[in-house]
Formats: sequence, C-alpha cells, structure tokens
Amino acid sequence: MDILAAREVGMLEAVKNTILFITALLPIVNPLGSTPLFLALTPEATSDTRRLLAWKVTVNSFMLLAVSFLVGTHILGFFGISLPVVQVGGGLVVISTGWAMLNRKQEDEPKEAPQSNMQGREVLEMAFYPLTMPLTVGPGSISVAITLGANAHRHHGLDLLAVIPALIGSLLLALSVFLCYGYAEKLARLVGPTGMNVILKLSSFLLVCIGVQILWNGASALLASVPFQGQ
Repeated sequence: MDILAAREVGMLEAVKNTILFITALLPIVNPLGSTPLFLALTPEATSDTRRLLAWKVTVNSFMLLAVSFLVGTHILGFFGISLPVVQVGGGLVVISTGWAMLNRKQEDEPKEAPQSNMQGREVLEMAFYPLTMPLTVGPGSISVAITLGANAHRHHGLDLLAVIPALIGSLLLALSVFLCYGYAEKLARLVGPTGMNVILKLSSFLLVCIGVQILWNGASALLASVPFQGQ
C-alpha cells in the first residue's frame, strides 16, 4: 500500500509540474500570436518550405526549452553570465525584431511568387534566428525555463520527477508551435489580408513591449545589485 501511495503521489506531482511548466511558458511562447510574424518573415516561401520551416522551428524550440530547464543555470555559470544580463541582451534583440516588423511597409508583404531551390535554402537558414530565437523561444521563455530548472534542482535534485514533466511540457509547447506555424497560411486565408495586417502590427507592437519589459526586468535586477554609498 505504501508503494502504491508513493506512486500516486509521484504521478500527481509529475502532472502538477507539467501543468506548471506549460502554464508558465505558454503565454510567453504564444505561438498563435507569433503566427502573423512567422508569415511576414517568410514572404516568398512556398507552402512546403513553410511547413518544413515550421518543423525545424518546432525541434529548435523543444531543444531550447529542454536545455534551458536542464542545464541553463550551469551554462550561465560556466560563462560567468547572470540571468539579468541575459534579459537585458535578449530584450534588446526582441525590441529590434519587433521594431523592424512594426515598420514593415505594406508593399513588402508576402507575394504569390514561385520559389527557387536557392531561395528555399536561404529561407530555411532562418529556422533558428530569428524564427526560433527570439520570435518563438526568446529570452523571456529561456529565463523562465532556467528559473524553473533552478527551483526544481533545489527541490528534487533534478531527478526524473522534475525532468520528465519538463520534457513533456517542452514537447507539448513545441507541438503547439508546429500546429500554428505549419497551418499559418490557412489562418491567413481565413482572416484575410487586411485582418492579417492588423494582427501583424498589433503582434509587432506587443513584441516591442515584451522586449522592453524583459529589458527592464534585467536592468532593474542589475541596478538593485549595485551598492550605493550613503546620501
């Protein structure tokens, strides 16, 4: 009975940790809100190229989230980088990406044009930057994953009770990215060009705001660590 009770407690703890991981990261990853940006950054890609690109972004997103959770604190410690510094640098990258998309002109929007093999390869080179990082899994997502990993390491010693829920959560988040990006064109046809342009501008503005917030969080933590001498 004690073994069964321990297993039930372990299962409940694993489910709770998985839900915690997903609910903490899903609003930040926000694949549905990033779909218009994904389309805008791949204006001349064919449907097949976009689908392959979506799969590459999915794999990259899973790897980034999982690695950030498992060894993120150790990587930062090895290079002597603090989490606030990551937030400041990442915030600047997010602001830059959002600002460029916000100022994108209408005539630069996607056109129905044939795609050459070379163009397809060039588009696929965007899979990691900027489509995975910082558009999908940016500094905000990475910092949250690192924080969750640090807490799990303190509470569980990073055993299977912490690792498996994080891997499951990362996988589910990555699959949501594929569903949104892989079928982005269908969403665009459903909403229409005007609707997609409105969503794109709103998403770009929100991306700038998210970048400013990430930058401010990091800068505030850095300023708080500076010792001030008297009045």
